[in-house]
Amino acid sequence: MLWSHSSPTWSIENMPDLSNRQVVITGANSGIGFEAARICADRGARVVLACRNEQKAQSALDRILSANPSAKVESTPLNLASLTSIRHCADHLNGRLGHIDLLFNNAGVMALPESRTEDGFEMQIGTNHFGHFALTGQVLEAVLAAPAGRIINITSNAHKMGQMNWQDLHGSKHYRPWPAYAQSKLANLLFTYALQRRLAAADQSVIAVAAHPGYSATNLPFTTAQMNQSSFQEALVKLGNWVIAQDATEGALPMLRAATDPNSQGGEYWGPRGLFEMTGAPIEVSSTSRAHSRKDQDRLWEISVEQTGVDFSAISPPSSPSAQP
Repeated sequence: MLWSHSSPTWSIENMPDLSNRQVVITGANSGIGFEAARICADRGARVVLACRNEQKAQSALDRILSANPSAKVESTPLNLASLTSIRHCADHLNGRLGHIDLLFNNAGVMALPESRTEDGFEMQIGTNHFGHFALTGQVLEAVLAAPAGRIINITSNAHKMGQMNWQDLHGSKHYRPWPAYAQSKLANLLFTYALQRRLAAADQSVIAVAAHPGYSATNLPFTTAQMNQSSFQEALVKLGNWVIAQDATEGALPMLRAATDPNSQGGEYWGPRGLFEMTGAPIEVSSTSRAHSRKDQDRLWEISVEQTGVDFSAISPPSSPSAQP
């Protein structure tokens, strides 16, 4: 059955069989990443959990296998705050899988106190954007080798508050946690749209899409509150999860629809259909006009290539990179 992009009823039951598909999900040990991994495994896919904490990854594997002993799941170490770790992970995936049908760039950090990655990037844009940019570029040939590969970048509605601070991208002069987070989520969309243009220009069948989970009850806000040592913030998170939030399974639906809906097109953006896109069934939603600036897309792309050393040589650049403002 074909489903409209605005269908209010899409659910896990609408997902196709994923047998013989190979799936990689970053940050899959908890939250929406874990739910996506569990559901894809239940649909028959071979799923690789790419996680920073190996103990938590093993616990996630055990939970999936306990519920579904025939699930094809495994894990590999990945620290998105380290270009060295990303390179090792990419080498492992390329050698182990050969092709990747679905790459979910899901892992992320939110509103942390000021800190730096191993390579000196501000932690939020370093993990949420530069880390996934580097990983995607280094496994791109494996995605291109799939019959109809998809790259799914997970962003946030917070991108609508985001602005790219080109003069201080890494917050060296002035750092504020929430604006830095919003900037990193805007970067996710700039990357998605820039990548899709390059894939299309190279006449590739692979598409790049984006999704956001709305307001979902996951560990991410609690981690933020704990790192900020704020009991008040932690209490607000608990209240919000109780009163407003949908569960992590529902929060995973936009990324799963973006990944598996046969009607999904490159450059689309999926999120919940409810009030302020906080909860509800997944539909195609709109991103801010700043995310559609080709000038900013290409500027971030060039900076990302320079700072990560990953050049996406498997695809050609678009013929007119900055044709539109």
